[in-house]
Amino acid sequence: MAKHGKRLRKTYEAIDRETGYGIAEAVRIIKDSATSKFDETVEVAINLDVNPKHADQMVRGAVSLPHGTGKALKVAVFAKGDKAKEAEAAGADFVGAEDLAEKIQNGETGFDRCIATPDMMAVVGKLGKILGPKGLMPNPKLGTVTQDVTNAIKAAKAGQIQFCVEKEGIVHAGVGKASFSADQLVENVAAFVDTIVKAKPSGVKGTYLKRVSLTSTMGPGIKLDVASLSG
Repeated sequence: MAKHGKRLRKTYEAIDRETGYGIAEAVRIIKDSATSKFDETVEVAINLDVNPKHADQMVRGAVSLPHGTGKALKVAVFAKGDKAKEAEAAGADFVGAEDLAEKIQNGETGFDRCIATPDMMAVVGKLGKILGPKGLMPNPKLGTVTQDVTNAIKAAKAGQIQFCVEKEGIVHAGVGKASFSADQLVENVAAFVDTIVKAKPSGVKGTYLKRVSLTSTMGPGIKLDVASLSG
């Protein structure tokens, strides 16, 4: 732990904590400092000038990153009949109806994305207290309540990420791995930020992006130049 602390302090000494860096420079610093034995996740965090307590200031959605996230997602699908067969053919890891609901109620939630056909929401709705806190509840606004289960599964497997602003006005997500090329990370970060900018609630006036930072699992937080991102 002491060795890691010394390494991180050395990295911080080489950056200006008050300066807003461009995405390319921030990515370079992140990659240079990601020297752990495992492939660190690169994350972006955005402070928004919104109050999620007001429904008209909620920021949520999904974005398919150009180069994925580097993480293999496990997908559960609530469907019956032909739609269940379609989900299995599309590569879903868990497929079922009442039987799947029972497994979840018994504590089996080893998946990262939950998709449901509209007719299954009566069953899924009873799992709200389990799926909701984990951010797994299917939602038509996120494309996870749909008849097109094939494309929903493919999007999840290809690296689509979902986001939802937290009560403090922060939205964050993993946007790749330190092993990605610099160009891949730059494009992923830019795609995520651009999606957040486009999701700005109409009722929010003035500064929307208050602060944006980039970091890796074991690395320093790098402040990004907000003006260059929102312009």
